Amino acid sequence: MAVNVTQKAQLMKDYQRAQGDTGSPEVQIALLTARITDLTEHFKTHVKDHHSRRGLLRMVSRRRKLLDYLKRTNADKYKAIIERLGLRK
Repeated sequence: MAVNVTQKAQLMKDYQRAQGDTGSPEVQIALLTARITDLTEHFKTHVKDHHSRRGLLRMVSRRRKLLDYLKRTNADKYKAIIERLGLRK
């Protein structure tokens, strides 16, 4: 259900701005997207898991805030990450 260490390291490597970057909005958005995707799959089999659903909503809200910040500060990076992650349809 959770993103394991190797997946997390790979996501950080793919989305980091510089070597060792773990806190940039791009990395955080990518990690949250991976966790959201895993939880979405979890809810297909565990429909009544409302406690985890609350956590999912918090993650979606946090990702939305990070995307808003990125859009405000750097629109080009915002468009690039939206395209790479396939968030908007």
